[in-house]
Amino acid sequence: MKKTIGSILAGGGLLGVLYFGYQYFQDSESFEALGADVAISTGDYVPVLVSAIVMLAGIVITRVK
Repeated sequence: MKKTIGSILAGGGLLGVLYFGYQYFQDSESFEALGADVAISTGDYVPVLVSAIVMLAGIVITRVK
């Protein structure tokens, strides 16, 4: 039972990291300064962190006996 719940959490967390990470990098603005292209991210990093924590919790639950 623990392995199933842990696997579901780990898989969901991984999907969240991939999805929200992609969104985070898409929400950026770029401008040119002194001939260099500078990009500033305006995305919200909190969903990425929450997804990573859920993924790590799932891995820990799966590994604990």
